[in-house]
Amino acid sequence: MTETTANSSSSAPVAALGGEVGDYIALLKPRVMSLVVFTALVGMVAAPGQVHPVIAAIALVCIAIGAGASGALNMWYDADIDARMARTAARPIPRGRVTADEALVFGTVLSFFSVATLGVLVNWVAAGLLAFTIAFYVFVYTIWLKRRTPQNIVIGGAAGAFPPMVGWAAMTGSVSLESVVLFAMIFFWTPPHFWALALYRARDYERVGVPMLPVVSGTRETRRQILLYSFLLVPIAVIPAFIGLGGKAYAAISVVLGARFLHLAWRVYRSDDGREGDATARKLFGFSILYLFLLFAVLLVEHVVMRLVG
Repeated sequence: MTETTANSSSSAPVAALGGEVGDYIALLKPRVMSLVVFTALVGMVAAPGQVHPVIAAIALVCIAIGAGASGALNMWYDADIDARMARTAARPIPRGRVTADEALVFGTVLSFFSVATLGVLVNWVAAGLLAFTIAFYVFVYTIWLKRRTPQNIVIGGAAGAFPPMVGWAAMTGSVSLESVVLFAMIFFWTPPHFWALALYRARDYERVGVPMLPVVSGTRETRRQILLYSFLLVPIAVIPAFIGLGGKAYAAISVVLGARFLHLAWRVYRSDDGREGDATARKLFGFSILYLFLLFAVLLVEHVVMRLVG
């Protein structure tokens, strides 16, 4: 409490100079939001049928705002541990630039606005999925799972996997096999992605009592789980090529990228603790971001080209 108060006092002049807008933007977790918007866009473009461009734009904005609202509510609840972790200590609430109550109101208002607008102007199937996504991230992952089980990332990762499904529903008013496959790709990508990060950030999580897998089960088991989920992820990521969701380019690129992902996961599995092990985990973490981005980017390009040619 004392540390937070001190930070609040020292940062007050900065806030008075106009830093508040940037602080509220930071509450939205822009990096996470950008991935949400991108994967939702792919779901929208890949979905059959068309809607008016303005409606599509409204849907995408609502999904983005909903994702940002989830981030703000996550920071509200996790303010106590964020202040004690090197990776999160500079967030607006730990620095005293935004109060926890302000973040709570901000996130709640944005959640209601995004869901209501999506329902009224687009369709209520997409709005229902967005509401479920926000609730799942806040109540199931942040409040329930994160501080209680090392499976927090596995189960909680579903929240980050819903955006392409929401985008698909915004265009079609329904959920289909194709959207479920897009969901599964992100769902099975999440554990190796975040556990690679957790391997070299384990001390942070241990310090604040968050039971991430390396803290609870050790680095050896974490490396084994990373390899296991990588072997599940890579075949799932090729499925779009077999159900008409991805074309020949996607088939080839997904295989090549998958091989590289498995290679890095194997290197992580074979590595030991220490600087070399941390460096290997960092490589997998960095490549995992590129991996998911390129897979969805290829799907996006293929479907855009198909629409232009067709």
